[in-house]
Formats: sequence, structure tokens, C-alpha cells
Amino acid sequence: MLQVGIFGASGRMGSLLIQEVSKDENLQLSSVYARDNIQELYAQNLPVAKTIKDFLDSCACIIDFSSKEGSLELMQTAKNHHIYKPMVIGTTGFSQEEFDMLQALSTHCPILYASNMSMGVAILAKISAIVAQTLKDSDIEIVEYHHRHKKDAPSGTALTLAQACAEARGLDLQKVRVSGRDGIIGARSKDEIGVMSIRGGDVVGKHNVGFYLDGEYLELTHNATSRLTFVKGAICALKWLAAKPNGIYTIQDSLGLNA
Repeated sequence: MLQVGIFGASGRMGSLLIQEVSKDENLQLSSVYARDNIQELYAQNLPVAKTIKDFLDSCACIIDFSSKEGSLELMQTAKNHHIYKPMVIGTTGFSQEEFDMLQALSTHCPILYASNMSMGVAILAKISAIVAQTLKDSDIEIVEYHHRHKKDAPSGTALTLAQACAEARGLDLQKVRVSGRDGIIGARSKDEIGVMSIRGGDVVGKHNVGFYLDGEYLELTHNATSRLTFVKGAICALKWLAAKPNGIYTIQDSLGLNA
């Protein structure tokens, strides 16, 4: 039985993870950690760790859906105390320097990082890359929709989709991405990849990748109707990751899409 630690246990995703891990006969919830609402976790008789080191010591593998700051603190503590466990990390908003820290840690333990744990989104990224390469003259525009409380924009998922399209065309996303248009900006450039964000209501997540040509266009859309889809995807990914060698992996790897 795999002993699982949930980091960021008091958040919306953390609560769902506790629920789903506890129901899984092949998993044991061995440790949880949170900065906020800790009394609620104690009230549920959960194995609450007082420090991040205690948390790391008490589990065999980790699912982290905390925050960028929380993830960085978790990684730094693991490095400082040389406590290396398989980690599934689903937080977003890392700078390149911070992502480099994640990659450095992966030389000591297997890490699966995904901006979106949905299996459907993983397939969308794969298909988008194929279309981007095939329809070389199409204009690529990505639109993402999320609830009013989401703090970062564009979403990590939208950037992942944009990166897949850019790589398929041999482009540097940092040079071709446009995330806002206003005023007299001139005609759209050939290599431009638009990534736009919409925020409102309680939208769990919607991503639309459009390929626009003269006379026709193709749009690929993924809708998340429940956060459970991310939770179930993370749990499946963790089971796959637990036996893997050190290194950094993606949700596509766990689904065999990169084979």
C-alpha cells in the first residue's frame, strides 16, 4: 500500500484529494500539511504534520496542490534535509529560475509536473501539436476561461498548450506569444501565438485552441466540469510515478503519449 502525503491539504483541491485517497484501497493517507485552516484538519482526525520536515518523513510519496510559494518551500526543505520522495506537483506560476529548481530536485527523486492533471488536456496538447505542424499557415489563438478567484494569467495550461504548438513549429514561445491586444497594433504577424484569458463566475476550466485559415478554421476545446478530474488524474499519475527512476516527467509520459 502506497503511503501518500498531501501538501496543501486545506485548499479546495487538497480536500478532494483527501477524500479520494482515503477511498482508494491501494493508498494510505499517511501525512497532510497546510498553513491555513489547520484546526479543520485536526477535527477530521487526519495525520497532520507540524512541520514540512515532519511531513516529508511521514510519507512515501507526495501530491502537491498548494501554491507556488508552498511548492518552493517544500522543495527547499527536501533539499536542505536530503529527504527525497516521488512528487506529483500541480501548482502553477513558476518563473524559469524556479522551474530550474524543480528540475534540479528531480535529479534526486522522480517528479511529475503538470500545469493540468486532466487526461483530456494531455491529449489536447498532443493533438494541438500535430495540428500546428500540419496546418503550418494557420493563425493559432488560445483562449482560456477560469473562475473569478484564479490568481495567475494566462493559466499554466494555456501556456503548456501554446508551448506544444510553438515547439511543433520550431518557434520560441517567449518571442511569439501575445497575451493582450489594444489600440492600433498593426496586422497580426505570421508566427504570432495569441494566449488570452477570461475570468468570471465559477468556471472550473475551459481551454480553446483555434487554428484559423482563409476560408476555414478548426477549434479544439476542453471543458473541465469538476475539479475531481484533476484529482483523479493526479492520483493516477502518482501510482505511475512511484516506481519510476529519478527525473522529471509530464502527464503525457504517464499516459504513454510520449512513447
